[in-house]
Amino acid sequence: MRGIHPVFLLAPTPSPTPTSTPTSSPLDPTELLTEVGKTCVDDTVLCNVLQDYLPVGSFAPVLATVITIALILILALVVRNIAKRLITRIVNRAATGSSITGRFRRGGAATEGIDALLHERRKQRAETMGSVLKHIASIVIMGTAVLTVLDRLTIPIAPLLTSVGILGVAIGFGAQELVKDFIAGMFMLLEDQYGVGDVIDAGAAIGTVEAVTLRVTRLRDADGRVWYVRNGTITRIGNESQGWSRAYLDVPVAWTTDLTTVRAVLENVAEEIWADAEFRETLIVEQPDVFGVEQLSDSSLVFRITAKTLPAKQAQVARELRLRVKAALDSAGIPWAATA
Repeated sequence: MRGIHPVFLLAPTPSPTPTSTPTSSPLDPTELLTEVGKTCVDDTVLCNVLQDYLPVGSFAPVLATVITIALILILALVVRNIAKRLITRIVNRAATGSSITGRFRRGGAATEGIDALLHERRKQRAETMGSVLKHIASIVIMGTAVLTVLDRLTIPIAPLLTSVGILGVAIGFGAQELVKDFIAGMFMLLEDQYGVGDVIDAGAAIGTVEAVTLRVTRLRDADGRVWYVRNGTITRIGNESQGWSRAYLDVPVAWTTDLTTVRAVLENVAEEIWADAEFRETLIVEQPDVFGVEQLSDSSLVFRITAKTLPAKQAQVARELRLRVKAALDSAGIPWAATA
């Protein structure tokens, strides 16, 4: 059987049967326009809802943006209004505080006068700080709303923020003194260091405060000269009109004068001026005190009499004390000695 090779018969491979591709039926023109108009790239809930209900979906993103911007602005205005109302309520509460004159004495028009002055000072300070806080709140809230709107309009705010930051740094370096004045003015108002009508020693000038702002304090001295002092330059304040003032009078008598007699005469003067309704009800807070011998010299003894008065009324009370003491010493035959 040599030379004979087996023959392997291969089965024929069946050819693939051609299949028909199904063709989609044409869409309705309205449905086609709606499908094409679905462009809610940000995929927000509002845009999707509007897209489902609008006959033309391409209007959904525009309308959603307009509604969102309107809601942002309305919300910002509502929040600003709430913030202002809250600040106003805090200011009104801060403007009414407890009286500090109860420890001096109870009752009397003098105490009521101090209460009225303190209430007015608190009111001015609270209103000034309230105005500042309202402006800050408006700037922060409306600025945030504007940035949110710009971001919603796909306007890049990163370059804007960078530019504002650079500008703020430049202004900060160029206006350091102005910022210092404003910060010092805010702390001055918060701490109630002085107010309108106070007589203060500001270092650069001494006088009565006529106006106080966050940047400058306006003073008028005894000669009528007006001084404008920047708050940032004030390093120390001497207030002669805060709470109450003190009037004092030194009475020099001869070395040979009986001390008991002099003391009795001065105590009578203190009781008389305290009993005088004109002074007790409008100028003097407490009954004047006689301190006794305050100084000694080779020719005289110096007694001191003091009285607590309403703010900035010490000069008027001191003048009245001089008149009454001089008349009382003359009546008692006690000579007024010359001091060394």
